Amino acid sequence: MRLSAPRIAPLADSEMDADQRELTAPMAATGRVLNIFRTLARTPKAARGFLAWGNYILSRRNDLPPRQRELVILRVGYLCKSGYEWTQHVEIGLRDGLTAPEIARIKQGADAGDWSEDDRLLLRATDELHTDKFISDATWAALSAHFSEKQLMDLVYTVGQYTQVSMILNTFGVPLDAGQVLDPDLKGF
Repeated sequence: MRLSAPRIAPLADSEMDADQRELTAPMAATGRVLNIFRTLARTPKAARGFLAWGNYILSRRNDLPPRQRELVILRVGYLCKSGYEWTQHVEIGLRDGLTAPEIARIKQGADAGDWSEDDRLLLRATDELHTDKFISDATWAALSAHFSEKQLMDLVYTVGQYTQVSMILNTFGVPLDAGQVLDPDLKGF
């Protein structure tokens, strides 16, 4: 984590106005409002738009299979040095079919051994989008042999969404939620 204290602190329940409580009510009904949403609740109108797009990315309407979507999200979180993002999505990735050894290898990227061709291409494309904001012709052609046009679009949407999320988390200094532990490789960032 880059900051030792939040620049914009998550709202406590007692600090929320009616609009903020309405925004977080569906999350509260599940028993937990994560710090990211407690922070975003400070701007409820922006948060609603953000949540609508984020819900698309994490839904079945995104044609990337959940395991591969999480592979991409974790790579973005690691590249952006977003301890909060990484921590949240390790749990989701495990639930969606990634193994602990695969999650550890995500940090090394596409050239780490034992990736399927599909996974290697998704990691390479994620790295290219991160560094150049563009997928090269060679990588695009290789991806096109494995993924549909909609899946390719959803790949770019997913990388873009989680790059934005990482920028928000890092810059606002959103702290980990209770009980979470920061990955040692992301300490000091």
